[in-house]
Amino acid sequence: MPATLQRLLEAPGLALRLLNPPDELPPASLTAAISWVHSSDLVDPTPFLSAGQVLLTTGAHFPADDSDDDFYRHYVDRLHDRGIAGLGFGTEVLRSGTPEALVAACRDRSLAVFEVPYRTPFIAVARLAADIVAEDSHARESWALRAQRAIALAATRPDGLSATLAELSAQLGCWVALFDAAGSLDRVFPDGAVSPAATDSMRDDVARLLRGGRRSSAAVTSSGESVTLQSLGERGRLRGALAIGGMAERDQASEQVVTSVIALASLALEQNHALDRARGHLRSGLLHMLLNGEVALVAGIAEQMWGALPPAPVRLIVAEAPADALDSAVEYLEVRAQNASSPLFYAVLGETVVLCVPAESAGLDELVGSLELRAGVSAPHDYDRMPEARREATLALEAARLDGRGVVRFESLAERGMLALVGGERARALGLGILRPVLDRDAAGGSTLLESLRVWLAHNGQFEGAAHQLGVHRHTLRARIAQVEELLGRDLSSFQVRAELWAAILATGDDIRLPG
Repeated sequence: MPATLQRLLEAPGLALRLLNPPDELPPASLTAAISWVHSSDLVDPTPFLSAGQVLLTTGAHFPADDSDDDFYRHYVDRLHDRGIAGLGFGTEVLRSGTPEALVAACRDRSLAVFEVPYRTPFIAVARLAADIVAEDSHARESWALRAQRAIALAATRPDGLSATLAELSAQLGCWVALFDAAGSLDRVFPDGAVSPAATDSMRDDVARLLRGGRRSSAAVTSSGESVTLQSLGERGRLRGALAIGGMAERDQASEQVVTSVIALASLALEQNHALDRARGHLRSGLLHMLLNGEVALVAGIAEQMWGALPPAPVRLIVAEAPADALDSAVEYLEVRAQNASSPLFYAVLGETVVLCVPAESAGLDELVGSLELRAGVSAPHDYDRMPEARREATLALEAARLDGRGVVRFESLAERGMLALVGGERARALGLGILRPVLDRDAAGGSTLLESLRVWLAHNGQFEGAAHQLGVHRHTLRARIAQVEELLGRDLSSFQVRAELWAAILATGDDIRLPG
């Protein structure tokens, strides 16, 4: 137990007497820890005092007139503002009893005041307080050693990280939560100690802490509770964050225990990350083998490591993963693979994440959407057609890049035809280059040669239907097409030329505007 004013007052050998009615004092006045007992007869001893100390005085500096209320009020105000835990007055040394004005001033400021009888030397009060402080310090140090020993033993268990955090929670009597490198809640001890609302409240603070990229801590408030956050890992490669809440108090001993757990947790996460990288290389190698047709070998290894491969037919998903999003995507897939209702296999190839999922997976769209990456999805295939599935998914990803869309399925791409792959800045620039003579004539003369060409090509070179849509005579349209042939220097009776011009129009868009 720490040294408190209550323990000093209850010490039988000191015979101290509290002069305040206890119900007038703040609840923690008598039970809060005190750091030291100091004696002084200075008019203003506060420069030599610290918050949490107890002051003893004989009143040598007090005025002869005990009714000088202003003096006592200012004296007590200074002690209260300094954070003094209590004031003891030594009686029968210079004056009989404790001045009533002093007691009244202490009661007004809710400062505990007690009487020290003549037979009790101040040094006895200070010595008892020092003994209690030393005893408590020794007890806390012994507890810290026991706690660190228990935590070190927990770290040697197969589930070392979870066991370590559970032991920390038990030793400190608080809850402990671990957030992963993506800022998502990974685990909490004891189970269910953190509500969803509190998790949501902390998530932004954790993300802000991790974005700093360095070892740091922060004190935040979550659902009205004080929480301490501490990043885990090395500078530039943080692996997560630890949140600690519900602690009654924190002292040097508890800080030592927390510090040791932070070191162990950082080491465990670093080791886990290294192991995950090794597993990732294994996954990538297995994917290469799967694409090369070694299905039986891959299925056997995957079964031992992660579980069965998804049953055929399957789809391949190729998702574009920038470097800053790759780790987050892999961590999400790892958690998803462990908890998915249907089998999931994934691997990293270069800057892409490749997933193999059941063809009719009900949560396919939700899975791909959760990655928040641009992706292409193949049509359903058996495992002996994996190379074809990869080509389809890659084409669909290319279409997603051109369209600026998040996810493209190969089936929808096939329905749109070959020209669905026409797009992008390079294709647009080439299309503008081919059509520039027509665009320049339209811009200079206010003519509609390009629109006439587009409608005519859409009608497969048939003048009657195209002229009707444009609202002109077919001979007018013939003249316009002849003018286009002259400007482009191309024979539009050639199917190849017409196909090229149609692709150029698609690449530049329906509402072409000449740059600059």
